[in-house]
This record gives sequence, C-alpha cells and structure tokens, in this order.
Amino acid sequence: MSAQNRTMSDAAAGILGFVGMSALAGVLVTAAVTPALAVTGMAANNSINMFENLPAYLKIGALSEKTDIYATRSDGSEALLASFFDENREEVAWDAISQYAKDAAVAGEDPRFYEHGGIDIQGTVRGAVSTVTGRDVQGGSSITQQYVKNVLINNGVNAAQTEEEKDAAYAEATEVSAERKLKEMRYAIALEKESSKDEILLGYLNIAAFGGRVYGIESAARYYFDTSAKDLSLSQAASLIAIVNHPEKFRLDRPDSEENGANTVVDGETVPYAANKQRRDYIIDEMLEYGKITQEEHDAAIAEPVAPAITEPSTGCQTAGGSAYFCDYVANVIRTDYDDPETEDVNEGSVLLQQRGLKVYTTLDLDLQNRAETAIAENIPFTDPRFDVGSVAVSVEPGTGRILAMAQNKKYSADPEVLETSNEYSAVNYSTDYAYGGSSGFQPGSTYKVWTLAEWLNEGHSLLETFNGSKRAFTQFTNSCDGDFVGSYEPNNDDSTRANNAVEATKWSVNSSFMAMAQQMDLCNIKKTAQAFGMHRADGGELQMNPSDVLGTQEIAPLTMVAGFAGIANDGTTCTPIAIDKIVASDGEEIAPPKSTCTQSVPADVAHAMQYAMQQTFAGGTASQSETYTGVPHIGKTGTTDYAFDTWMNGASKEVATAVWVGNVTGGDNRTSLRSIDFASGYGASARHRIWSAIMTVADNKYGGGAFAEPKAEYFKQVLVDIPNVTGLSVDAARQAIEAAGFQFEQGPEVDSDQPKGMVAGTDPSGQAGRGSLIRVLISNGNVSGVPDVRGMDRGSAESTLKDAGFKVQVREEDTTDPNQDGVVISQSPDAGASAKSGDRVTIVIGKLSVGGGTPPGGNDGGGNDG
Repeated sequence: MSAQNRTMSDAAAGILGFVGMSALAGVLVTAAVTPALAVTGMAANNSINMFENLPAYLKIGALSEKTDIYATRSDGSEALLASFFDENREEVAWDAISQYAKDAAVAGEDPRFYEHGGIDIQGTVRGAVSTVTGRDVQGGSSITQQYVKNVLINNGVNAAQTEEEKDAAYAEATEVSAERKLKEMRYAIALEKESSKDEILLGYLNIAAFGGRVYGIESAARYYFDTSAKDLSLSQAASLIAIVNHPEKFRLDRPDSEENGANTVVDGETVPYAANKQRRDYIIDEMLEYGKITQEEHDAAIAEPVAPAITEPSTGCQTAGGSAYFCDYVANVIRTDYDDPETEDVNEGSVLLQQRGLKVYTTLDLDLQNRAETAIAENIPFTDPRFDVGSVAVSVEPGTGRILAMAQNKKYSADPEVLETSNEYSAVNYSTDYAYGGSSGFQPGSTYKVWTLAEWLNEGHSLLETFNGSKRAFTQFTNSCDGDFVGSYEPNNDDSTRANNAVEATKWSVNSSFMAMAQQMDLCNIKKTAQAFGMHRADGGELQMNPSDVLGTQEIAPLTMVAGFAGIANDGTTCTPIAIDKIVASDGEEIAPPKSTCTQSVPADVAHAMQYAMQQTFAGGTASQSETYTGVPHIGKTGTTDYAFDTWMNGASKEVATAVWVGNVTGGDNRTSLRSIDFASGYGASARHRIWSAIMTVADNKYGGGAFAEPKAEYFKQVLVDIPNVTGLSVDAARQAIEAAGFQFEQGPEVDSDQPKGMVAGTDPSGQAGRGSLIRVLISNGNVSGVPDVRGMDRGSAESTLKDAGFKVQVREEDTTDPNQDGVVISQSPDAGASAKSGDRVTIVIGKLSVGGGTPPGGNDGGGNDG
C-alpha cells in the first residue's frame, strides 16, 4: 500500500503503533540491563508479557558456504578445480578480517555497538517509525539485531526443502511487522548475554549479504576487490560495509546501474559508483569521528576512487577447463551417493554440495590429466563436419579404484543456449554412466572378449587348449539365464587369421575363435564373470548376454571398462572407481567419502593366465601400435565395432589402467567408419593408439610398473580328446561328427580302401588330438577289397579262388603231422578279410604230411615208399 493511499484510520493506527513501539522500546532497553522490572501502565505491562512469552534462545545454524573441489599438482599441492554454492560465502576467523572492516561495520551500522545490551534505543525508535509507516526496515537495528535477522533467514532457508518453502521462509524472516521486530529484539538481548561482542560482530561479518549471491566479508573481498578480508584497505573495507546497508543499491558489479549513481557528474567529472562512494565516505567520516582512524588515513581514503576488481568466483565445473568432466562426475557423485531416497522432496547430496562449505580433495592426478587432455586435443578435433566425433580417455589406479584422469574432446557447458549453438560443447560426460551425468554408453567391441577369456580359464580350460577357430555359422549356445540360443550366428573376422587357442585368439582378436570358446561354455556364466569385473550397462538397464555380446555389443561406459581392466592387472581383484580421497566440512570435521569396494572377480591364477594372453597383443598383436617403449610391461585389448563406428584401446600396467574410446557420439545414418577417414594427426582408426601410448608413457615414467606373474604350468597344458571313428560314413556325416566333437574338418584326398567309393576311408590323425585340431578325412577310391578266405581248400581250389579275385598266388609247402592238413591250405598272407589291391600277391601255405608222421587211414604203422 502506497503512502498516498493510506487512509486517516491507517494513519491513526500508525500513530498508535508508533506510541506502542516507543513504549516497548523503553521497556526492552530496561530489560536488557535490569532483571527486575517495575513498570506501571497497561501498555507497558502488555508489552512485557508479550516480550516474555517469546523464545529467548536463538539457535545459530550452520551458514550456507561454498564447496571447493581440488585436484593434486605434481608437487603435491592442491589446485582449485571449481566451487559450488547457493551463497558465495567462506567463513573466516576473527584474525582473518581487517580491523578496518570491523571498525567500518561498527561506525557505519551501529556506533554504540560496544555500549548497548543488544538494542540501541535511538535506532529502535527510527526502526519503529519505518515499520509503522510501511517502509522497508532499513537501518535502525543494532548489529546484533541485524545478525539475528540474518540468522533467522539462514535457518529458515536452509531448513526449506523446496524453492517455494525457501521463498516462504525468507518472506517470514523479513516481514515488515512489529511482531517480527519484537522477536528480533528478544533474541538480540538473549544473544548479548550468551556471546561476546567480538563473537557477535564476527558472526555478523560472516553472514551479511553483499549483493547477488555474495555473502560474508571474505567472499565479498575476493569478489569485489580480488583480495582477502585480512588485507582490505580502509577505502575497500568501507565500500564493502556500504553494500551491507543496501546490497542491491550499493553493490559494485553493476557499473551501469542508475540506482548506484552511474554517470553522476561532480565538478565536471563522472564519479564511478557514486552511490557506493557516498555511503563509503559517510562510513569513513564516522570512523574518524569515533577515533578509529587518523585524519591522514581519512583524507587518503576519501581521495581514492571506488575501483573494484571484480573476480568472478568459480561457479560450477565450467571453470575447471579440461578437468570439467571429472569435476562434473565428482559433483554428481556427491549429489547421488549422499542423497537419501526416503526423502523425495530434498536431495541431501545437493544440499551438502551447495551449502555446507566442503573442501573436496579428489583423486585426480593433474600430470596424467594434462597429458590426457593434450593427447586427445592433438589427435581428435572438437568437431568434425563429417560426423559427430567423440573421444574419451580415462585412467584408474589398480588396487584402489582411484580415478587419475578423465578427459574428453568437448568443452564443458551446462548452458542450454551454448549447447544449442555449437557441438564443440557438451554437458554429457562420455566417460560415465547416465546416472552420473554420462551417456547411455558405447559398444566396447572386442575389448569385451576378455570376459570370455576369463570364464574360459575359470572353467579349467588352458591357454593352449586347441579348438576350432574357423569362420563358420554357430547354431547353438547354452544360456542358463535366459534360455539356450538356437539359430544361426556367423560373425565376420577382420582378416583371414585363424586362431585355434586362447593366446592366439586374444593376440589377433579373432571373432570366430572367441565364439568357439563361448560355445563350449554357458553364456550365463560369461555374463556373471563380466559382472564380477563390474560390467553393467551405462543406461542402468539389465546386462544382456546374447551370442553377439561375446564380441561386445552391450553399451558400457569407458569408466566401467577401465575399472574392469584394472581388476585384471590387479591379479583379479576389481575395485569400484572412486573420485574423492577426502571431504572436510567447514567446521573441520571429516565426512567419509564414497569408498571403493574391491571384489575378487576371478582367482589370481586365472588373472595371471589372462595377463599372459593379453600381453601378447603388444607382441606383434593388435595393440602393437600402443607400445610405449618405456620398458614397463602392459596388458591390453583392442576393440572395433561393426563398420568401425567405435574404436577402443584398453590396457594397463601394474600401476595404471587406461581406456581410450574414439568413435561416433550419435547413432543413425550419419555415422562414419573410422577406417575410412583421416584426422590431422593420422589414420582415424589408429587415433586410439596414439592417445593411449601418449598417456601411458607419462604413467609409466611417473608410476613405473612391475612384471606380471607367470601363469602356472597347468594353464599351458594341451587337452587331448578322442577323434570320432567316421570310417564308412559319408563325407557330410563325417563333417558333422568331427565338428560336433570340437575339431576342424578338412576333406582329404582319395585313398585305396575297401570302403565303397566316395565313403570315408579313415582320418589323419586318428585316435586322439587336441580339441580344435584339424582332422583330415580320407575318401575311399573303391580300389581295395578284402582277401578271400581260402583256408582248408585244396591247392587247386585256393589258387582258382584267389586268381578270380584278382590276386597273384604264391604257393609254398609246410610239413605237418596232421593227416587232415595234408594237401590243403593251412594259412594265408594277407589274412582273410584284409584290404589289398587287385594284383597284390597272396601267399598260401599247403600242408604236406611228413614221413612217419602218422597212420594212414585204413593202414598200419609200417614204413612207406620214399615216393
């Protein structure tokens, strides 16, 4: 209601209110110094009753302060990455504030501060006048009352859970009413009895508003004059205290504000910040009057122009430069991990970040971070007219999960207008899960094969155990989680390389070889092993395990992948990634940071065998281009998705694991194969190697890295299995039987055989071989038949039978004493039924009864003729 529209009744009520407030003021001054009151008059008695019924204890809640996030420099010092705040405030101690600022506050706001008991009667009367006339309450209140008012605002706003509740709390604490004024007085009197004057003045200087989101003398000094509260000059201190009187009018970051006297001309010269200067000079005059400064100090300060040096505070991760995406991850960790899901209306993590004045000391290694940033910048542009190019490099410390580096080929911004104008900027952190400010993930391609390798070894298979790694259609997989796969899946191989054991399969990243390994296992178990290494979908969905997922078709965040590789390097113990080492609250109390949880994903012996296979990728395998030549051993695995839309290089030393992704940010028809383009730095598909080697060279030189343990001998054993007997089968039936047994089939030449022409005559080798070995099937040409059985025949009959079968006959005699064998075939070679070609010689032995060898039928034992 404006003054012009006030009615006579309003004015009368105002006069009565003024009289009442004046009486009350006298009562309150007496109450501040005299415990026992003897007051006569109804109005005074009523005021006393109302006063005594108000609460006297003022709970001073924690002030809303800014949170600072730090990273570690190479010399061990901390570098500020960014700050977060609702109110830009940093509480400081008494000795950290210039005496000029303390004296200016007293001289300008409450000259009798050190004399009264919490209420200045003169100021209270002035305040009563402004209150009952409907004007905003400015001036009139003692420093103690102003402090009480700010505490009530702070308590109400900090306790609010929604923006609406915050607005309501502020309105209640600043309501222009006698009741609110009375409450402040009651609290002020009680506070003066509990606290010293210096304590109250310190609280006032730390809580006061200095315009916009600047609160407290320390933040005001840094924002407006780029100095500390301790180092404020006289003129600077007076200018800041001037702002407290009317924060929006006297603030110094609006040089064109008409309210602040912009373009004011005095003696022909424009006076900058004329309104602030006028109030500043008044305060300096008061300081001189009350003996706080000398005349010389006064005159010098008055002569100084108001000359702010506005220094914008860090307000969020956009000030963190190339570390902005790591900063964003840290902020999201605090918002997410410290939020209580039971309280839907408030995010405790956000309150902690924005209001609690934390010092957050992160895991980031700026040496490694800086190299990651420059390596990406040297190899990947921020934008590319051909496609939406993206790249990430993230490093983790094995054994702790500490994130050492996190870089991206985009400039960070959360401003929608900026994001709409250029795809150089992004608010999406490609390294992390969607829940922590990331994307929905990227297909990891062949880097995901290491989980099949892990389960292969976990189930007792060896590194050199052979299998059929040939390219073919795979028609059946066991999956106890989701149901067995029955169909046809035939992946392509990058080249004609055929790997028939786990070492070769890993070294050359042969798709068909890993499918052959997976076919001998349960896909569900491969999934469980991947999950044991921390694998999960970036979008929060359920991790799938179809045959194609062996080759890496699930969308995974790079941070998840590198943590898993760190687990391999750490002898099978995987630690969840962490970004924060220590959190210290404004009162010095430490808040427990989110902890890394370490899990034994596979036995150490299995991990050692995995490490052996993965080291071979650097020994002429697919990771050779990533070699650092530092002498530090590495394990690694490359990955390239279909059409090379995504390319990866993941690997680790014993001390540092790094994952590099380069690919298409968005899907759809505008994607580009990295094998079809060049960047300024070279071939597109090999950019991952250039980035990885650059980062890991710094990591190797700084952290070192020992040798990986040798696998046990059992992981090199060759497993022999029976080769199916396929003699007499058709070629197709033999192929099915041999491949079903896990061998590779190869059709060999025709050979002489007693099997029908075109049927299988045998295999080479036969008996046993390593699973997956090449088995050559020999085909019968039909030229071999079985030798007839002529035993017991007389000589003539036997010769005739063999000659009719196409064999040559050789006859020899052999003495016998058995009359029944005389003149007949008693043995043959080859034996009856043996395979032999037409024209081969068969030897028959005819029995010849020796002389005296026995009694002829019907005769006696007498001798015979020599015949």
